[in-house]
Parts: sequence; C-alpha cells; structure tokens
Amino acid sequence: MLHLHHLENSRSFRIVWLLEELNVEYELTSYERTKAYLAPDSLKKVHPLGHAPILEVDGRPLVESAFIIEYLLKHYDDKRRFKPDDSDETAWEHYTFWLHFAEASAMPPLVMRLVFNKIVERSPRLIKSVAKGIQKQVEKSMIADSIDAILTMMEAHLQNNIWFAGESFSAADIQVYFVAIAAKSRTALAEGGYPKISAWLKRCQQRDGFKQAENRGGRLAL
Repeated sequence: MLHLHHLENSRSFRIVWLLEELNVEYELTSYERTKAYLAPDSLKKVHPLGHAPILEVDGRPLVESAFIIEYLLKHYDDKRRFKPDDSDETAWEHYTFWLHFAEASAMPPLVMRLVFNKIVERSPRLIKSVAKGIQKQVEKSMIADSIDAILTMMEAHLQNNIWFAGESFSAADIQVYFVAIAAKSRTALAEGGYPKISAWLKRCQQRDGFKQAENRGGRLAL
C-alpha cells in the first residue's frame, strides 16, 4: 500500500503527478503550510525530517523526491514509459542529468530567493526597509544571475529536444517542472523570454496525469 504525505504548494506535487501518470492506487494525505510558510510539525510524526514528500510503502517512510521517483519507476513502471532504456545512452544521460540537476543546482538559488522574500514579508515595519535593502543586494549579487543561467541552460536544451530526456516525456520532466514554475516569477520567463521553456510547460500541463495531479494535490502557486 502506498501512502503519500503531500505538502500543499510544494515539491511533493511531483510525486502526486508521477503516481497519477503511473495510474497506481495510493492514499493521499495533504498538509497545509503554517503561517510561517513551513511544513507543519505533524509531518515529523511520519519522518523525523518533517519534509514533504514522504511516501510510505507498507508503513516504511521514503523521503527525497529523486529517490522516491526512482523507487516508483523501479517497482511500478514495468513498461519503462517514464525512464529511458539503458540501451539509449544519450536519452539515459539526459534523463539522469536533469533528474538530479533540478535539486542539486537549480533549487538552491530558488529556495534562497523564497527565504529572503519571506524575511521581508515578515519583518517588523521599523526594519522592513533594511530587510528590503539586504534582499536586493543578495538578489543582485547571488541569486538573479544564477537563476538566469539555469533557465538559459534549460532553454538551450529544449532547442533540440521536445522533452528533457529527448523525444519522450519522462520523470525528468516531472522533476524539472517545479524548477520552471518556481523560477517563473521575477524572471523573463514570466514575460515569454524563454519560449521553448514556455512551450514545454504547456505540453506538461496538457497531460492527463498532470491535470489529475492538480485535482488531487492542488495547483502550484509559488
């Protein structure tokens, strides 16, 4: 029995989406964020880290998006619909790279941006202007260029590939989707500056599995 613990408006949407694509039966428990935009402490009762996603397999909690994706594909993707066969070296390299790129390289600057935005939002009025000043300096010196470089790299890859693993949709697209959505605000992506990424996002959103995931797990609104 699979039981997914899902935090609303978070990276755990990826696992909801993959489960829907796999057409696997699972129980879903959704959690609301706290007023501080954090995961509730109740998730720590499922796993000590208290982070989502957490996938319980017969009561055993699994964490980390990429690991959960690999676990599900190993046990439930018998026809290898969402991971390239090892015989296609190029597709396998693309798939593996982008699957891990999403968390290892892309998410850190995006999380940093989110943290500084929340700091400004929650700063007392007397120091809000100081917090905004620090935020702008960090954004300019450490965040904006990194995110633009990430999007430029994604755009270049999609110039010659329909999906991130090549010709076929894969779990790498599910993993990278959250990156693009998280980066969409405050970048040229929101204004059509990365047309290949924008077209790819639309292809993702047109999939039945994606629509079903939104119905069950909620729409991402970062």
